Order: sequence, then structure tokens, then C-alpha cells
Amino acid sequence: MPDLPTLLTFAVAALALLLIPGPSVLYIVARSMQQGRRAGLVSALGVQTGGLVHVVAATVGVSALVLSSALLFSVLKFVGAAYLIYLGVRTLLSREEVADVALPPTQPLARIFWQGATVNALNPKTAIFFLAFLPQFVHPGHGPVWGQTLLLGLEFLALATVSDSTYALLAGSVGRKLRGNQVFARRQKYVTGSVYVALGVGTATVGHS
Repeated sequence: MPDLPTLLTFAVAALALLLIPGPSVLYIVARSMQQGRRAGLVSALGVQTGGLVHVVAATVGVSALVLSSALLFSVLKFVGAAYLIYLGVRTLLSREEVADVALPPTQPLARIFWQGATVNALNPKTAIFFLAFLPQFVHPGHGPVWGQTLLLGLEFLALATVSDSTYALLAGSVGRKLRGNQVFARRQKYVTGSVYVALGVGTATVGHS
């Protein structure tokens, strides 16, 4: 198993990366501003559940297989991109009246959770991250490689949960204050939908390495 210095070094490196907002953070922020802090926290938990898929995949070597196959990588990339774009287009085409947008129609928390999980599970950037980042902290002399990979992956997800939850709380607080603003009410769905579409386009342009 990784020793304490390795775990601490990994934690510092992971936090440095987590502080830079990526696609998952932008998704959580958009969801929090649209429906509030509770929805943002649920979406953050969903995102980490999707991340768990990549941790398990990296542990058993599936990530290496996907990234070694241009076909499999492309399938993962475009399915994930299509799902994000679908969420964005559906948001942009929704027909709430301005008076209703100030208190936007809520979605079931279970649906928000699984949307977050799907977004991250189908994100090829996450697969690339776990394949390229985790091995730097795995040392064959410290025990089974699979055990070290799993432990480091779970450590990263724990740190990501704290980081993403903070973003969700902050964005939810800002969104709650702005939802009473009529200008924000008119434009909220366009901002949220555009974020989803942009994330989908960004996912589709991830190169295979």
C-alpha cells in the first residue's frame, strides 16, 4: 500500500488539479445555480459516482485498453458528448414563462444524481486523467499495483467530493440571490443550456493519445 508521504504528496497534487474548474465542476455549478444548493450537492455526488467507474476501470486495466483503442475511445467520447449536448438543447428549448423561471421547475434528485454520474462516467478526460496521473504515485515495491491504484483513486474521489461540494454550495447561494432578478430569470436557461452544449463540444474534441 502507498506510504504516508506518497498519500500526502498525491493529496497536494490532486487538490492543485481540483482547484482548476473542469467540465464536471461547470456542470455542478450550472445545476446549482439552476435548482439550488441541494441539487448541486446531489449532482456532485453523482459526478463522483461516475468517477468511481473510472477508478474501478483503471484498477482492472480497462482504461488502458480503451485508450489503446481509437475505436473504443471514440465511442466513449461521442456518447458522452452527445449526452451533454442533449441536456443543453433540452434546457435551451424548455418553455418556462419568465414568472416561472424565478422559481425554476425542479427535477427529481434521483434524476439529477444519475445525470451527474452519466456525465462523468462518459467523460474521456476522466479516463485519461486516471491513466496518466495515478501511475506516477504507484510503486511496485509498496504492494499490489491494483490495491495502490484503488486506494489512490478513492482518495482522489474523497478530495473531489469536498471540492465539488464547495463549488455547489457557493454557486447555489449565488443562484438563489439572482433568481429574483428578472434579467437573470430570462437568461438563466440560456446560460445553463449553453454550458452543457459547450461541455459536449469540448468532450467531442478531446484527442486520442
